[in-house]
Amino acid sequence: MPSLSDKLKSLGVQIGIKDIPPRKEREKYPIEQVMDGRFLETPYGQSFVVESLYHQDHLQGQTALNLSAPLHTIATWIGDPRLVNMSPQSIVFLDSETSGLAGGSGTYTFLIGVGRFQSDGFYLAQFFMRDPIEELSHLTALLGFLGTFEGLVTFNGKAFDIPLLNTRFITNGEVPPFNSAVHIDLLPLARRLWRDRLPSRTLGSLEENILGARRTLEDIPGWLIPSLYFDYLRSGDARPLKNVFYHNAMDVLSMAALLNHIANVLSHPHPDTVSHGVDLIAIGKLFEELGDLDVAVQCYAHGLSCEIPERARTEAVMRWSLLEKRRQNLSTAIDMWLEAAGRYEIYAYIELAKLYEHRMRDYQAARLWTQAALELFNSPEILSIEYETLQPELEHRLQRLLKKINR
Repeated sequence: MPSLSDKLKSLGVQIGIKDIPPRKEREKYPIEQVMDGRFLETPYGQSFVVESLYHQDHLQGQTALNLSAPLHTIATWIGDPRLVNMSPQSIVFLDSETSGLAGGSGTYTFLIGVGRFQSDGFYLAQFFMRDPIEELSHLTALLGFLGTFEGLVTFNGKAFDIPLLNTRFITNGEVPPFNSAVHIDLLPLARRLWRDRLPSRTLGSLEENILGARRTLEDIPGWLIPSLYFDYLRSGDARPLKNVFYHNAMDVLSMAALLNHIANVLSHPHPDTVSHGVDLIAIGKLFEELGDLDVAVQCYAHGLSCEIPERARTEAVMRWSLLEKRRQNLSTAIDMWLEAAGRYEIYAYIELAKLYEHRMRDYQAARLWTQAALELFNSPEILSIEYETLQPELEHRLQRLLKKINR
């Protein structure tokens, strides 16, 4: 009776290890064969860096990298006057690619792109960590590039890049280098300037809609990057990471161009320099928040001279009229309120009621404007749901006015 071994042999199954060919080693593609870079020697080992120089006439889309306008308004907005007299050469632009998008102490910054202005252009260095065991040399090489710097520009860096990098420095027993720098995080500023016009304020969206830049097919979505790095650690094949380097480089270049663009539009908020009226109104709101009422009024006027959606026009007129009230230009404010009341803008009724009650002491006129405002809640010209919180206030105002009239 044939044994199990005989049966397996008859089926062509190899028994034992004799005659089994050795396993073929996987072909590896190290990063130095994929990217044109060099190794830096540090006290803790080597670090791989890719360096690029973009000449002074380089455009990111339609926007230059080099700063061509002062940063005064941005300095006021971030609340740090040190930025006003800061040399562009002392500002560092930073973007990191990480092993995870959620952050946390177990997340590595395996690729750190940093750029700065030089006399001959914009210099970009991308530091790559080949293995987590190289992290200390990776961070040490970054420190060598940073040297002495005063300003830091990121995009969402306050919430993500810098806290994560601080954690990595501390984990490796080093003092984080970013704490004393003036930090400009462009994401909150971009949201303030373009949230009324652009549905997305991601850096990719701003590149296309503000800078006029389009990425090539080399680019990859950010959410894919962590898995590509883990694939590289497992396989040793760095070829897919070429797209990650491209993605990181574009992020850094776009931050430089975006800072230049924002500095210019805030320095010259005019239809000749700002092509969208909605953007001018957003700039006006920013100057209003900063207390520069004269510039805010100019921005609202410029914005209203452009073709803009009706909702934006209504908001701009309202803000402008209330600024004229604050500036004690009551005659101008009243004219604007009367015109707005003709368009059934409820805020104008309320402002006129306040004016007649508190400044002119004409309680009958104040009552008429208050009653007219309340009647608007039943009018098809307005969406009362937008003003539902005002109705109790108006009813209270009406009762107070009736008591004053009947005294």
